Amino acid sequence: MGAGTGGPEQAGKREPEPTGFLYPFIDADERDAGPLLADLATSARAKAAESAALQQTTLAAGADQVAACGAAMAERFAVGGRLYAFGNGGSSTDCATFATLFASPPTGTQTGAPTGSRTTEAPPAYQALPALNLAADQAVVTALGNDVGFDLVFSRQIIAHAAARDIAIAFSTSGNSRDLMAALSEARSRGLLTVGFAGYDGGQMAASGDVDYCFVVRSQSIHRIQESQALLGYHLWAATQRSLRKTADRSVQAEAGNDPQSAPNPGAGTP
Repeated sequence: MGAGTGGPEQAGKREPEPTGFLYPFIDADERDAGPLLADLATSARAKAAESAALQQTTLAAGADQVAACGAAMAERFAVGGRLYAFGNGGSSTDCATFATLFASPPTGTQTGAPTGSRTTEAPPAYQALPALNLAADQAVVTALGNDVGFDLVFSRQIIAHAAARDIAIAFSTSGNSRDLMAALSEARSRGLLTVGFAGYDGGQMAASGDVDYCFVVRSQSIHRIQESQALLGYHLWAATQRSLRKTADRSVQAEAGNDPQSAPNPGAGTP
């Protein structure tokens, strides 16, 4: 059959998908590039402002929870715990970035270090902490997905690797992914500290007793949710580092206090 009306080519032709719900000005019959570029710039500025506002409100609402979760994570790391992060799709790349931040932190000195000190010794660098992205090994993920079902790709890895002193962190926009909830449930039953990142109203993560700390970005936009989750993740890392530093400082002070040369003489001033 030829390429006439009703031929294979015509039958397989696909109509272009509308983009009006994202960028209504692109579908318009626009002939002049100037207004189009102006509309694009306006749209970009509006999205950036929306994202910045959501990030600020999310951080303000979760500040106490970030500090508490960071302290709890620091306690786990201090006794040899590891962090296991997992997510699906775009969230898997977010948890990859999050795990890398813990395992390979930026070089330099810690923020908030004392200023004006006369010592020439530089403040300590950020601590590198054991963290793994459970979506990183495609052989493991595809093998488990094929052999036991995708709902178990992360919970089976928790079973294989994790101990009670460890940390499990799930990234999601909906908060309802079955494989993430299964892994969090498995982790909780094994004594791990469990943390969830979710969007919208938090979904099952926010309502589940299997999640010790749940950070909810209250937005209907997947893009804005993931942008705020990324910033939350950074602040959680920073809170963990601060807690670890405080613990180390207390240990140093305790050791100095136990030094006989620096300890006060209990008999001083006694007749």
